Amino acid sequence: MGKLLSYLKPYWKMVLLAPILMIVEVITDLLQPTLLAKIVDKGITNYDIHFIIRTGLIMIGIAAIGMIGGVGCSITASIASQSFGTDLRSSLFKKIQNFSFANLDKFKISSLITRLTNDITQVQMMVLMSLRIMVRAPLLCIGGIIMAVSINTRLSLILLLAVPALLLAFVFVMKKSFPLFTSVQKKLDRVNTVMRENLSGVRVIKAFVRSDFENSRFATANEDLMNTTIQAFRLVISIMPLMMLIMNLSVVAVLWFGGWQVSAGTMKVGEIIAFINYFTLILFSLMMVSAIFIFITRANVSAKRIHEVLETEIDITNESEPILTPIKKGEVIFDHVSYGYDGSDGDPVLKDISFVAHSGEIVAILGATGSGKSTLVHLIPRLYDVNKGRVLIDGKDVREIDLCTLRSSIGVVLQESLLFSGTIKENLRWGNENATDEEIIEAAKIAQAHNFIMSFPDGYNTQINQRGVNLSGGQKQRLAIARAIVKKPAILILDDSTSAVDLSTEQRILRSLKRLLNQCTTFIIAQRISTVLNADRILLLSDGQVVAQGTHATLLENSSEYQEIYRSQLGEEVSVDA
Repeated sequence: MGKLLSYLKPYWKMVLLAPILMIVEVITDLLQPTLLAKIVDKGITNYDIHFIIRTGLIMIGIAAIGMIGGVGCSITASIASQSFGTDLRSSLFKKIQNFSFANLDKFKISSLITRLTNDITQVQMMVLMSLRIMVRAPLLCIGGIIMAVSINTRLSLILLLAVPALLLAFVFVMKKSFPLFTSVQKKLDRVNTVMRENLSGVRVIKAFVRSDFENSRFATANEDLMNTTIQAFRLVISIMPLMMLIMNLSVVAVLWFGGWQVSAGTMKVGEIIAFINYFTLILFSLMMVSAIFIFITRANVSAKRIHEVLETEIDITNESEPILTPIKKGEVIFDHVSYGYDGSDGDPVLKDISFVAHSGEIVAILGATGSGKSTLVHLIPRLYDVNKGRVLIDGKDVREIDLCTLRSSIGVVLQESLLFSGTIKENLRWGNENATDEEIIEAAKIAQAHNFIMSFPDGYNTQINQRGVNLSGGQKQRLAIARAIVKKPAILILDDSTSAVDLSTEQRILRSLKRLLNQCTTFIIAQRISTVLNADRILLLSDGQVVAQGTHATLLENSSEYQEIYRSQLGEEVSVDA
């Protein structure tokens, strides 16, 4: 929590001013019962209307000053807490943006969303309440005790029984509620997971008529959250009647013993009224403290979840003095590379991979699902880091190259063609924000996207809905390819990115890439053998190992695994002349 509170430092003036203004309000609140006692004991008893009016006006003036202090505290505390929340959310978002794929694998997307929204809101509210109630309540309690003791010391002994009883109830609630609120946040993660899956896959749900099942799944998660939240707050609520009972019994005791003292002439009626007011302020302030600490218990759970993300070590970072020289040729060498998702001790996904992709070559990667194709190409832009061996680009280990320099020289089209809300032109400029219209059109033509773009009434200014739902799968893939081409990368990675286009369009894309990007080293992950027939080099992966590599003709002659794929997909007998 301490590290998170460091985000308040830029707003220290507001953090300092809020308690000062609250002190002003508390002082005015503490003065009111004393003035009321004077009105009763001097004004009303002596029928002194002028004293009553004069003292009443003083009370109104003091109340106005207190209102200024209270409103000022609310404003300054709100500015500090909102600014704190904004900076913390921004820092958390930037941290997530810097995560490697391996870091992201440790957190569910739904959990990160909860931490960026609900958890930060909880901590933000804790700061707001701390600057207001956590200042107000203790000051009222301490000031009330001082004023009560100054009125009647013996009657103040009742506090010795009431305050410890309230504190014991408060400690009990704190101890029991912390694990429950931890569970609440986890249940909220689960609700967000189910909700995100449903919203993302709503078309699949409708296609398979699974609405009832998904409604049931969401209802289960939602009711689980509700029940856990009710259980947590039931504990808090159940203790409130006990606190009210203690407070009311204390007031009855004050009236009982105070009445005796009034009868004995050792205490005045106005003093009894003032004492009860101070006693009520003391007990209510203790109840406020208990409420805020219960809230802090929940906020502390959120703070730990936020801190967990902020303290996660980013496993892919720059060297102390990285290479800043831009990549020119794009020659890629895998030198005995091994990688496992659980680190060097885990079961390797890739095992002792070695090959050379020369500048300008088209390198195709074939293999069954789970053979490690995507993982292999993810090592090139350091989306993951190798456990053993080296990945070299232009003779330099990728771990020694500045990350920005490295990734700005590599165009990547992942398996899921994700587009963002905005125009087609804005999406294509993700590759290069300074790209001219001519460069954008040229990239679109290479990706065979220009024609369908121009078929839209607004052409390149056509708005893309969220996640590109107003485009077909093949259209999204072609736009994703064009976006990567706009970068004019030295290395282009196409991770099964033509699976949704027809064969003729795919062949035109590959021919255009070969003709117009002859200085670009291109990696193509493909499921169809027809995609790789004209590749300069084909890597055949099986169980994380390169079992064969070469041209189509070479593999067709020498690799039984490749021959089997050829037969199964093209339905032709193997021939060296094929």
